[in-house]
Amino acid sequence: MKKILILLLILPLVVFSQEKISGKITETINMKEEPLGGANVYWLNTSLGAVTDFEGNFEISYKPEYKKLVISFIGYKTDTISVDSPKRITHSLKSTSDLDEVSITARQKASSRSFLQSQNVINVSSGELLKAACCNLAESFETNPSIDVNFSDAISGTKQIKMLGLTSPYIMITTENIPSIRGASQAYGLSFIPGTWVESIQITKGAGSVVNGYESIAGQINAELQKPTTDDRLFVNAYGSGDGRLELNTHLNTKVTDRWSTGLYLHGNMRDTDFDKNGDSFLDAPLMKQINVMNRWQYTDQENGYVGFFNIRFLNDEKQSGQIGFDPKIDRGTANAWGSEIKTRSFDASGKFGFVNPDLPWRTGGVQVAYSHHDQESYFGLRDYNIEQNSVYLNLMYNSIISDSRHKIKTGIDGTYDSYKELVLTENFDRTEKSAGAFFEYNFDNLNDLNISLGIRGDVHNMLGAFLTPRMHMRYTPWEKSAIRISAGRGKRSANIFAENQKLFASSRNINIIANGGKNYGLDPEIAWNYGISYMQGFNIFKRKADITFDFYRTDFQNQIVVDWENPYEISFYNLDGESYSNSFQAEFNYNIFKQFDLRLAYKYYDVETTYMSGKKENPLTPTHRFFANASYETKPGSKGGTWKFDTTFNYTGEQRFASNELYLNTIGLSEFSPSVSTVNAQVTKVFSSNFEIYVGGENITNVKQNNPIIGAENPFGSNFDTTYVYGPIFGSSYYAGLRYRLN
Repeated sequence: MKKILILLLILPLVVFSQEKISGKITETINMKEEPLGGANVYWLNTSLGAVTDFEGNFEISYKPEYKKLVISFIGYKTDTISVDSPKRITHSLKSTSDLDEVSITARQKASSRSFLQSQNVINVSSGELLKAACCNLAESFETNPSIDVNFSDAISGTKQIKMLGLTSPYIMITTENIPSIRGASQAYGLSFIPGTWVESIQITKGAGSVVNGYESIAGQINAELQKPTTDDRLFVNAYGSGDGRLELNTHLNTKVTDRWSTGLYLHGNMRDTDFDKNGDSFLDAPLMKQINVMNRWQYTDQENGYVGFFNIRFLNDEKQSGQIGFDPKIDRGTANAWGSEIKTRSFDASGKFGFVNPDLPWRTGGVQVAYSHHDQESYFGLRDYNIEQNSVYLNLMYNSIISDSRHKIKTGIDGTYDSYKELVLTENFDRTEKSAGAFFEYNFDNLNDLNISLGIRGDVHNMLGAFLTPRMHMRYTPWEKSAIRISAGRGKRSANIFAENQKLFASSRNINIIANGGKNYGLDPEIAWNYGISYMQGFNIFKRKADITFDFYRTDFQNQIVVDWENPYEISFYNLDGESYSNSFQAEFNYNIFKQFDLRLAYKYYDVETTYMSGKKENPLTPTHRFFANASYETKPGSKGGTWKFDTTFNYTGEQRFASNELYLNTIGLSEFSPSVSTVNAQVTKVFSSNFEIYVGGENITNVKQNNPIIGAENPFGSNFDTTYVYGPIFGSSYYAGLRYRLN
């Protein structure tokens, strides 16, 4: 009995105790060994593995039958070492050129693509955003050739973006992977995210991940915001331009406890000066004022594997445009003068909470939740347009591996709720949209030349029905410093035809909806497939780094809500009856010509056509050819007198087709196609120290202007009034200056 009792006491210790191996993984930087966090460590041909922490340390179970330990990390050579006893291991991984990351700018990797990801993602850092007058997210793509930026109309001053030849509603726009600019905020939402708040941007071409939803068709743009723990304790950016725009941004960050940090982000801008350089009696840029406040909290518990972010934001934005001398108090609702006001108030709150299992680091979980309230009251001449949207978003996600870290999975559930109250002229279009979905994504990475991601999600929507969304991405590296990517995916969305086309109200066109019994405005949802192939090759020219990328993407619409401008006196919305597609080809070349000097060249070709009631035609105001060039130079950091930074961007936009028939276009002084347009932007920055810098720059310094951007400006209440025929700059050169101060 005594022996049995001793055995019972010892047995749990034998069963539940297990020998472990600990160690540290490092990398060599400037001849010194530095810890490498996030490296994979696992026993060969087993499912037992670990991930190194921020200090490069790891701990993993050991048995005598385990002989080979595999150590891997993206961008480094995978090593396999022999282990014959439970001893501490210290190992240094070496980088390998064929698994390196292409850096478009050699100093700070301001814009880069990876050779390793299965998706075609362009990473844009805050350093890239500082190359131009990036006052908000809509203006942050001036130095990126993958995104097209132009004014949406001749009065609102709002810039719209396009990707792969398609407008922004076909791009999923997220803030820290939470859908943010959609529905009511589609037209102006990009201008509500200040550029200084953005830490980095990820641009995904083609179908995105099923984790982020089913709406993405042309691609995804994700903005990562500044983090209280990594942002400056104090940051101030002051900006002023010759067109009367003034802006001030202030960041205040502090550490509250060992685990809690908070940041207060303040943004204000205004323009209160009338400008009418082209003499058409209309403001070239709207009068405006905006107050934008965000409070951000960050929780970090590395010991137990918890991290969280919590945001609260309030925005008040007011714009006034129209004829010089328009007084809203007197002239609104009359034909005395044409004017417009857009007043937007929004409140949103969001939270992200993640967990990493300390014992099984490949097992992670997270929850995202967001609420937003968007209220826009506006009028355009004698036309009223109001929209209010309340939205709730929830996403629960779990990540793990199958067998070993070469096989990763992501799965979870999500749901959305959107309530709309919409007034169009005198008619209400109120509705509620609800969806619930589940997703699963499998990723295989052989840690060498192949990476495949397969995803599927199923959703049930009260207006779109039940449907599946498949997505596929593959990356293959056939030889050194190369990457071939293939992608395919399906997207489905409920169009907000008025919120997405608010420029229609700044015209005299009649609104015509040709309904077919659908649940949204009487129309069916939009469905499209996107297919893409990309090839990237890195190489050296005269011992300097260079790379070239070729992208081709095609979008085929199974159904589309056609926005038909072909009749000059009306705008019609109806479901597609025929073919609608977009072919997009881009070639991009990046070269570090000499130390501190980088050159980026890109050419884009678009073939975008839609079947209208009047026949199959090129999409209006979509150029066939575009050319982009960017050159940046920076003096040696730390040189006497500080550092100088120079940046110049050239954009060539080919001719674009105008909607409407040739007879009408001749009547209003336009031909069928617009002339080509070339613009040059430049900026010079003087960095006096790590705390202080000033910058000056110019947009459209060649002073290119579109003649008569407003049709019928002399009679804005007549039948020919239209502000939508915009193909280039509305006003001439604009110069600006600013300063940045930071306290680390």
